[in-house]
Amino acid sequence: MKRLLNTLYVMTQGARLKKEGETVCIRIGREPKLRVPIITISSIVCFGNIFISPPLMGYCTENGVTISFLSLYGRFVARIQGPVAGNVLLRKEQYRISDDPERSAEIARACVLAKIANCRTVIMKAARDHSGSINKMDSDKVAKKLKRSIDELSHENSLEIIRGIEGESAKIYFSFFDKCIVAQKDDFFFRERNRRPPMDRMNALLSFVYTILYHDIRSALETCGLDPAVGFLHRDRPGRMSLALDLMEEFRPFFADRLVLSLVNLKKIRGKDFSFSKSGSVMMNEKCKKTVVTSYQTRKQDSVTHPFLGDLMHIGLLFQSQAILLARYIRGDIDGYPAYIWR
Repeated sequence: MKRLLNTLYVMTQGARLKKEGETVCIRIGREPKLRVPIITISSIVCFGNIFISPPLMGYCTENGVTISFLSLYGRFVARIQGPVAGNVLLRKEQYRISDDPERSAEIARACVLAKIANCRTVIMKAARDHSGSINKMDSDKVAKKLKRSIDELSHENSLEIIRGIEGESAKIYFSFFDKCIVAQKDDFFFRERNRRPPMDRMNALLSFVYTILYHDIRSALETCGLDPAVGFLHRDRPGRMSLALDLMEEFRPFFADRLVLSLVNLKKIRGKDFSFSKSGSVMMNEKCKKTVVTSYQTRKQDSVTHPFLGDLMHIGLLFQSQAILLARYIRGDIDGYPAYIWR
């Protein structure tokens, strides 16, 4: 955890990735555009029509670098990785907890509580940052509702009730989300969460950033030896990485949502960066995706103090630290899972 490993995102259509010595070489046509030492990256994510040579695939799996292929619009297609890391006893205990509703509820409650607390903080900080545009009475009202949800959740042991509180809190949070957009209101607005496909620019942005975050969380869990498919809040479903979705809940508000709001409010992206299909779905152009990914990576370099560990660390290392803490709880090394609460 001393070194912050980055993800290499490749979006230029027709790009070819090859192994050159101990580096990943990216070529556009016949011209080399970039060489990246393999030791500086933890994974490679390819959007659309990207070619990766078999020698590079083998080299990546030998060095613990995962390769993910997404469609041009961010839908997961496939993943290449080396041998699964971790202790089989850790995964067996993870499966036992997942099959036990009461023990699952303990972890689910921690994840949801952190999510709601972080949603509340996002709203309160937005109200302070944009006091001239956001009505404080409105923000205080929503913050109080979310605080009541936190209080209800604190001693709840039923998974179904925990899921119900999470769903209701998400509605409360997103009912205020549009007020946090204080610039470019003609092009960027939020009425409700929609996806598959997103039907407006804000939902397109949120879905794209959530996809990248999902990839990073999944990689962190696999690195720690946990099975990302077996969750506690999100139940098992073929093809779904339920534990990755569980851990994502802590990071959606303060990391993903704040990033999207910042991109729009600071006008780093514009309405013209999006196009609409005949069905009404919204698509981001390549320039917009590159801006989002660059901002995402930059945000990962910011430092925060971990409330449980007390260490100053890059945000990008929080994914790994939370996966490690979850593994420690599952092994019985600590009494509870300390989900990340943003201050």
